[in-house]
Amino acid sequence: MKIPILHIDQFLKSKTLHSLYVNSFADHIQINKTLISKPHSHNFYLCVMFLKGSGIHEIDFDSYTIAPGKVFFLKPGQTHFWKFTSKPEGYIFFHSQEFYELKFLDHGLSSFPFYYSNQNPPLLQLPAEKMKSLSVIFEELYTEYREENLLREAKISGLIHYIYIEFTRAYTADNTIEHVSSSNYSKILEELEKLINSHFYTEKLPKFYANKLNITTKHLNRVVRDTINKTTSELISERIVLEAKRLIVHTNDNLAEIAHTLEFSDYAYFSKYFKAKTGTTPNEFRKLYFH
Repeated sequence: MKIPILHIDQFLKSKTLHSLYVNSFADHIQINKTLISKPHSHNFYLCVMFLKGSGIHEIDFDSYTIAPGKVFFLKPGQTHFWKFTSKPEGYIFFHSQEFYELKFLDHGLSSFPFYYSNQNPPLLQLPAEKMKSLSVIFEELYTEYREENLLREAKISGLIHYIYIEFTRAYTADNTIEHVSSSNYSKILEELEKLINSHFYTEKLPKFYANKLNITTKHLNRVVRDTINKTTSELISERIVLEAKRLIVHTNDNLAEIAHTLEFSDYAYFSKYFKAKTGTTPNEFRKLYFH
């Protein structure tokens, strides 16, 4: 059994724009409760702003509290689910990478810190006044999405662009984000994370990624160290362990099958590797998670 990957087409109804979805959050979870009731990932970029409600939002095994003014950002492939303790209200929108980047050719999604790197937190806490002013923009976005006005897509794109800029300003003031020493280093790190996502099952050594990037292993380690204060090996192992956790918790596969899926030579080696990185064996992790 695999972790379900939800596609944007599963949410789209009539009067929609291709590769874009906008809704009030209360309506979203009511309409799509069968789709989102269990842990899942997406093939799109997602943004939620809460105006009311409480609970827990788990993203790739990190738990975050839900509260008024909380904003969450999700990139394709991240696994998440919600547990609410009071009724949530707010707004949600999501879109494909192409929907945004075809309109803003000189300004990709990775230029926003919350989408730039997995090392940066996927959330933001807005002050009450900022939440209030941005909720007006979200309401305008939601209204525009539901209606068929002239130049609708242009206005929607502009509103989303404005929202991302405002969130970026609040995010950089609110969070200690990883600062990148140069735009060149930023690009290398972005490409490295993409390559790791594509090849971590089979390629677990830095040399492979350095070769793919046409740089030396030494230079690649320098880039990773200077941008996020880690080694390339640490980034690779973090991705392997994250996938292992996803498979351990969100599938019914036995642990030997998971070791095979991740291309470890045998379960004993996988278990030793997992324990070295997390402090628990795969079996202990599965039991603790469901305790």
